[in-house]
Amino acid sequence: MAERNGPVLKLEGVRKSFNIGTPAETEVLHGIDLVLERGEFCALIGPSGSGKSTLLNIIGLLDRPTSGRLLIEGKDTQGLDDAAQTRLRGHSIGFVFQYHHLISAFSAAENVMMPLLLDRGFPNAAMRTRAEDLLSEVGLEKWKNNPASHMSGGQQQRVAIARALAMKPALILADEPTGNLDTKSADDVFAMMRRVNVEQGTTFLIVTHNMELAAQTDRIIEIVDGRLRESHGAA
Repeated sequence: MAERNGPVLKLEGVRKSFNIGTPAETEVLHGIDLVLERGEFCALIGPSGSGKSTLLNIIGLLDRPTSGRLLIEGKDTQGLDDAAQTRLRGHSIGFVFQYHHLISAFSAAENVMMPLLLDRGFPNAAMRTRAEDLLSEVGLEKWKNNPASHMSGGQQQRVAIARALAMKPALILADEPTGNLDTKSADDVFAMMRRVNVEQGTTFLIVTHNMELAAQTDRIIEIVDGRLRESHGAA
């Protein structure tokens, strides 16, 4: 059962190695400790090869740590089988990627409905209402029936954020969410994520190379050579 009052995310001594048992064995994450509280709005920064992607995959339950503990809303993920991890991921974590991964032939509303369909297996009126409400929240009510392929990059990324919110997750993982957008679209998308954070109390962890964007978050978490440097509040 998810804890609605405790931390959204807790990592304790998380390590990750690849090629275990071979001469090429390499440890990429070296004992990561991290806590994200409900409603935090954080940036994760670090150079290429620092372990950002590996850490994000583990937090998102797309990969498993070699050792250490990972708790999502108080639920210890150690020992969960793949099906249980998939359920937990679907209900507690939303994903926004640099490439929005929308289904181009589907309408905006149909794309937003996809997590609900995967969870419940069949469409219904409540799903459609939820999708349309979310599109209204991200300023796309007029485009709800437009195919994704007929929308601008900024609009598509807002659809992707609405989709990430469909299951009301406690945590949104955003991997370079403005990386492919022009400056104005990027600013609009960032402002929308911040509004969701403030109004709904959703925790955001935004992976970015954009230091101007990172500086607008409440907390910057830096990873270098597989180790977290002390987190610090953004200016």
